[in-house]
Amino acid sequence: MTDILAPFAYLCGKPAATAKIKAQAKDFQVIEDLGFSFSGHGEHLMVRIRKEGENTAFVANEIARLCGVPSKNVGWAGLKDRHAVTEQWLSIHLPKPEMVFDAEKLEALHPSIKVLETARHNKKLRPGELVGNQFILRLVDVSDMDDVLARLEKIQQQGVPNYYGAQRFGREGNNLNEARRWGRDNVRTRNQNKRSMYLSTARSWIFNHIVSSRIEQGYFNQALLGDVVQVSNGEQCIDANNIEALQAQINQGNASITAALAGDNALPTQDQALALEQPQLDAEPDLMALIRGNRMRHDRRAIGLKAMNMQWQVEANDVVLSFSLPAGCFATAILREVVDAIEEERVYAD
Repeated sequence: MTDILAPFAYLCGKPAATAKIKAQAKDFQVIEDLGFSFSGHGEHLMVRIRKEGENTAFVANEIARLCGVPSKNVGWAGLKDRHAVTEQWLSIHLPKPEMVFDAEKLEALHPSIKVLETARHNKKLRPGELVGNQFILRLVDVSDMDDVLARLEKIQQQGVPNYYGAQRFGREGNNLNEARRWGRDNVRTRNQNKRSMYLSTARSWIFNHIVSSRIEQGYFNQALLGDVVQVSNGEQCIDANNIEALQAQINQGNASITAALAGDNALPTQDQALALEQPQLDAEPDLMALIRGNRMRHDRRAIGLKAMNMQWQVEANDVVLSFSLPAGCFATAILREVVDAIEEERVYAD
């Protein structure tokens, strides 16, 4: 299977150790954290599930079918991996008393799905409405334990590149290929899901290239003139007058250097930072045609990612690693700097 992230630079160099990931579904556990409480009343039934070997969309469609409602009436905050054990909330719009959700029937039909709890709320869950996820990952048959443990210590202190994971780009990069084709052929569609997916793919790919370029040029933790930096009260552009003060905040972990999520408007970076970012946009004319054709507005994303509550323990030749990440960040960005991961290719029945 092609490693689509192979072109992107490592912060700590390519790992020396190999290890199996997702050898079993339970080796990759994800627990969603919405970060808010439910109202206790309203037309939406909130259902917390634990699933194994199923993707979120399949579960949502099955719940809709059993409840006799359209699939669009079932909402979720985030899509969770299929080959994993994951916990997450879904919402079902059930405004009438006679509309019920039969948890026992769902579990009987699909033993891989368990209903953990339910609650009532006055709003549907929307994509992105979560603060983050907790991960518990087992690295199996680690080939060089000393290298892995040294890397974990370093990653805990300095973080990793905030790359978008391979799943963003589709199997064998199919999403990326389609995004380029849509931009090149000026494809128009009413399918909002596909449109959103390919736009996200385009912006993510360019972002990853900008981050990789900063690492290659030695500017991952080093502010440049014209950089846009996230600070506690918003964003600030670095100039000759504030570069030392903002670099100190970056070193202390109180500010974050950002990179572009490209839009149809000009980059807000200037000087050295603009000279680093603009060539990565220019190198992808088809992706930029898609972005500009859909009038996406420019945004920023931190180039670094530090896991929260990061812990690990050694069990024989395995390492069990736990940490939490904010919404929109990828556990694979952490793993990529730890081991050269071996993941068996799986073929699922339709």
